[in-house]
Amino acid sequence: MVTNVTSFGRSGLSDFVLQRVSAVILAAYTLCIMGFFLTHESMTHQILVGYFTTLPMQIFSTMAMVSLIAHAWIGMWTIGTDYIREHYFGTRALASRLFYQSACIAALFIYALWAMNLIWRL
Repeated sequence: MVTNVTSFGRSGLSDFVLQRVSAVILAAYTLCIMGFFLTHESMTHQILVGYFTTLPMQIFSTMAMVSLIAHAWIGMWTIGTDYIREHYFGTRALASRLFYQSACIAALFIYALWAMNLIWRL
């Protein structure tokens, strides 16, 4: 029986919970944006910028971006550990997996910085 879902250790259950929570946040963000577009007949750049620069929308966009990064990392980590194994790569599996995971972390970090710059105008 699992007793601690929120530990910092790698746990399949914590990954499962994190992916589900991030999926719910991303779904709510998508519905929020779709609702905005459906309720505004004439869309201009000023209206769109005004919507996305409000504090609640900046916070919600940041939550969605963090959720997307977490969701992507768990998915990419799972792919790396499932398919980059000695069975397929031989003795180069560990080095290949470390390179793959490092590249994923670097890409996600750059995407996060870029998104934060767009959201908060840093």
